[in-house]
Amino acid sequence: MLAKRIIPCLDVTLDRVGGCVVKGVEFVNLREAGDPVELAKRYNREGADELIFLDITASSDRRRTMIDVIERTGEEVFIPMTVGGGISTIEEIKKILRAGADKVTVNTAAVKNPELIDISSKIFGSQCIVTAIDCRRNFNDLEGKEVVELEDGSKAWYEVVIYGGRTPVGIDAIKWAREVERRGSGEIMLTSMNTDGRKDGYDLPITRAISEAVDIPIIASGGAGTLEHIYDALTAGKADAALAASIFHFREIEIEEVKRYLRERGVSVRS
Repeated sequence: MLAKRIIPCLDVTLDRVGGCVVKGVEFVNLREAGDPVELAKRYNREGADELIFLDITASSDRRRTMIDVIERTGEEVFIPMTVGGGISTIEEIKKILRAGADKVTVNTAAVKNPELIDISSKIFGSQCIVTAIDCRRNFNDLEGKEVVELEDGSKAWYEVVIYGGRTPVGIDAIKWAREVERRGSGEIMLTSMNTDGRKDGYDLPITRAISEAVDIPIIASGGAGTLEHIYDALTAGKADAALAASIFHFREIEIEEVKRYLRERGVSVRS
């Protein structure tokens, strides 16, 4: 069995010089967590398997600032880095990979133009392309949808949302996951807006459903608050990696503590 990965996520706002890591609930009510490069260095020391940087300001005129963050991080950190946020062109992907990122994640642009996945995976390789899927439970219009049974026995389908979770697009998240795999994406980062930032556990029903629907790795995102939550995402949710933000940023839980907990419960993780 492949070792499970533990991945801190750094949501970076570029409203100040050098950028700042922030964290909120459902992508709003943000609070500051520190300098992105310094946090990345800390996670490198503490045993993170990878890092994900998301540019949440994501405006083209600030892209140079994010590239500077990647370059500075690459000089100090020696674990894989994935970068996303507002990426919509092959040229942007090229610049970010050249700056030192190992992968890029695409989201809104891929939903609006799915061929971006086809083209970018052919140019840069599937291993470089992570498709982020943000979704939300929808209890209406179940006919023709991939319906998921929830913990309380009710049923819903999961609708893809874009623009930071604000705009539903009527696309079934499970069907979209199959499509992005077919188009060449090497990995999926899955965030349920129903649990993001709430710290009461990942959305296990959709995590498990998409993990079972595709063969590419799934990164569970949105809701980590305890060690048990991470364990559940990797076992009951069948995810290949668990992403977390605030519990790591604010030292509520240490990465080595997570790995020790998982090892004691028979989950394979990297040293």
